[in-house]
Amino acid sequence: MKIKINKFLSAFTLIELLVVIAIIAILAALAVPALTSALSKAQQTGTMNNMRQLYLAQFQMANDGSATGDSSSAWPGDLTPALPATLLDYLNVLCGKGYLKGGDAIKMMNAPSASYTANVTTTNGIDSLDTPAGTAAVKVWMVQDVDPATTIFATSRNYVYDTAINPVAVPYGTKGFITIRKGGDAAVFRVGQATAGGWPNNTTFQNSVGFKAIDSVGTPTAGDPATPGAGVLKVFVLGSGHTADNTDETDLGERSPRRPGDCAHAITNLNLPLCSGMLRM
Repeated sequence: MKIKINKFLSAFTLIELLVVIAIIAILAALAVPALTSALSKAQQTGTMNNMRQLYLAQFQMANDGSATGDSSSAWPGDLTPALPATLLDYLNVLCGKGYLKGGDAIKMMNAPSASYTANVTTTNGIDSLDTPAGTAAVKVWMVQDVDPATTIFATSRNYVYDTAINPVAVPYGTKGFITIRKGGDAAVFRVGQATAGGWPNNTTFQNSVGFKAIDSVGTPTAGDPATPGAGVLKVFVLGSGHTADNTDETDLGERSPRRPGDCAHAITNLNLPLCSGMLRM
């Protein structure tokens, strides 16, 4: 006698399949922002570490200069025989005295959406940089030895002191910004902490984000410093291979190649005080 056994095949119904897909889509939607935030935080931490390496080179140079009485090895705002007029000038001081290698200096200036390049020439083991191009991710403040330890030494390029962050500013827009102070402590901050209004009081803002030497305690003022020298050293490309230093891209509007007389034309249209901020090509 044959015994007939009925076999029932198990399978997803269409509704069950759709439910599973919907759950996966919901989980993915929840995970993507967290992953994006984590990636951005990791990138900003990388930039902060680059800024810390730049700070260590500067601190060692200033420390050696203080010990030996060499005024050409000092904080940016104290350098002799002349203050650096451009970011390239400043990096060449550090490279020329052996505190940085040219390739390392270039690497420290790079971050997502901020690509900085320069030619490196090595003579007797000492590197020098020339022909810069691109946008540096870091701005260096012209701090001096007399400035307090809370004074800002450098910031990420997207941050202007005590000013709301421009969403399109490189390298991180409104994802956050970085500062490192003269005392050596560095931090990544949220966009809402860019101004004193994002802190319990003005003094907390100055002690956390950093201090601007020309300000009074408890009274921060908006904008990067304009003194000594250039105040802040930064660089970006104007276009067609021409590069300008210490000028914000938001000041220039549409970028175009420079021709003879363009510098004076730019001063007329932008109300800039002088053209010394332009990188000499």
